[in-house]
Amino acid sequence: MFEGQPQAELDKLIKGNPEFKQLYQRHRELDKKVLDAELGVLPIDDVTLSQMKREKLAAKDRLTQLYDVLQH
Repeated sequence: MFEGQPQAELDKLIKGNPEFKQLYQRHRELDKKVLDAELGVLPIDDVTLSQMKREKLAAKDRLTQLYDVLQH
């Protein structure tokens, strides 16, 4: 996520905006869990995995909105 953005910009947003920081950390946590589940490292049922993916997408959408608002 935000691959094309300078890390310094992201760090500034993470430090300066508590909502952005919380969502960013939650998205990273969910990303790791989803990847682990898909690799078979984290045993999880399909319903829970689908819920995690939806939550991860919602977090990404909100992060993108916040990023756009905070950068302009």
